[in-house]
Amino acid sequence: MEFKDYYSAMGVPPDASADDIKRTRRKLARKYHPDLSKEPDATERMKEINEAYEVLGDAQKRAAYDKLRQSGFRQGQQFQPPPGWDEGFEFSGGGPDPAGRGFSDFFESLFGGLHRHTRGGRASGRGEDHHARILIDLGDAFTGARRQISVHAPEWDESGHVRLRERVLDVTIPKGIRPGQLLRLPGQGQPAPGGGTPGDLYLDVEFRPHPLYRLDGVDLYLDLPVAPWEAALGSDVRVPTPVGPVEMKIPAGTDNGRKLRLRGRGLPAATPGDLYVVLGVVLPDASSPKARQIYETMARELAFDPRKDLERQT
Repeated sequence: MEFKDYYSAMGVPPDASADDIKRTRRKLARKYHPDLSKEPDATERMKEINEAYEVLGDAQKRAAYDKLRQSGFRQGQQFQPPPGWDEGFEFSGGGPDPAGRGFSDFFESLFGGLHRHTRGGRASGRGEDHHARILIDLGDAFTGARRQISVHAPEWDESGHVRLRERVLDVTIPKGIRPGQLLRLPGQGQPAPGGGTPGDLYLDVEFRPHPLYRLDGVDLYLDLPVAPWEAALGSDVRVPTPVGPVEMKIPAGTDNGRKLRLRGRGLPAATPGDLYVVLGVVLPDASSPKARQIYETMARELAFDPRKDLERQT
């Protein structure tokens, strides 16, 4: 997937105002509308223009996109959304999902899921629901936590440029929460017109990358370095877990890459996940004379051929 520079697609500078964006869109629509244009690429250009306007003409999408673009991504560059790229940005829902208009995979990867779990609006007399993605630490899911979360509500200022209205919320994170689950904060969404009931704010929870653990559903994976003699002879080793270290037995004759399971040491749940320990044999450095001597002795005295299975298959 390639990064799309929506400013280049519309031919406007990054500091263009909302009115500039609207005027440019009307001008381009007259030039490339498939029913009116004689340009050979009119249909594709109109799709590009409509997609760019969907982002740049919306304060919420534009603010999040600008943050992403300022990270150094450029038109045509290979792209995957970085974890937490839209952390803390408030988005409103309602109306048809733009993903149904034939927009690109790039748009879908950024904004395709914005319209779920929303209600309210003028027709109901209730404020519109908002949602925002937040990142929490893995440890919060094991213990539960009370955290202060900053969220940013993008809006147009008087000159037609995006400004961020920041607020800090006290949020209770329940024990056992999983990535993709929603925390509902009643009354923290859009205020209702005429003083009615405000909408709700839904926090879409994701986990920050952890230096040790990988998450798969409710299971955790940990890469554990072991010495050759620990794998060959067996050993009792200390294994870190999110709630403290535990002792684990490595069976004798364990191969590199073997997975050992610590049952119930994954995410808390009605049926807790497991922690899978993936063993990686690490060779001692052979730069010292003593270490080299040991390796040479092993080479002479051990009947070991790591490539014997390859030779049998030739």
